[in-house]
Amino acid sequence: MDSPIIFLRPFNVSDAEDVLKWAGDDDVTRYLRWDSVQTIEEAKQHILNKAIPHQWRRSISLVQHGRSLGYVSVKPDSGDGRCRADLAYAIAKEFWGRGIATAAVRMAVEQAFEDFPELVRLQAVVEVENKASQRELEKAGFRKEGLLEKYGFSKGVIKDMFLYSFVKDDCFV
Repeated sequence: MDSPIIFLRPFNVSDAEDVLKWAGDDDVTRYLRWDSVQTIEEAKQHILNKAIPHQWRRSISLVQHGRSLGYVSVKPDSGDGRCRADLAYAIAKEFWGRGIATAAVRMAVEQAFEDFPELVRLQAVVEVENKASQRELEKAGFRKEGLLEKYGFSKGVIKDMFLYSFVKDDCFV
């Protein structure tokens, strides 16, 4: 991509229709820890109760018109773990396979290291079955560190996950 077609910005309640489109798609939320939203009111509540209060959750938005097509979040740990943060993201199905998720993750990495001075490590856990997200993280410069057996619940089922990391001294591939 020569010039960026996306940018990251805070969520607004006015994003509810766009959020309903992608967060209401079971294919998009399949590997997320929360269920699809079903109504415009649920989308508004998701924005008000999860997106806006979150310390660092951004809308992945198109430069062309600013509409939300997904999210990326960084959740810093605290105390002795404040050197690391967890990264998560999702993108509307119509934008899969276009490099947009990779670009958004790279933007989030750069901004997170700037916004959180003590941060030196970003990490993401990905279900073993989620091959597309594994490829996106690898294209964004993350390294697969290993398998976490029976690591966490996803839609009520305990899943094996891969752990990926990006350390501040790493460079984008």
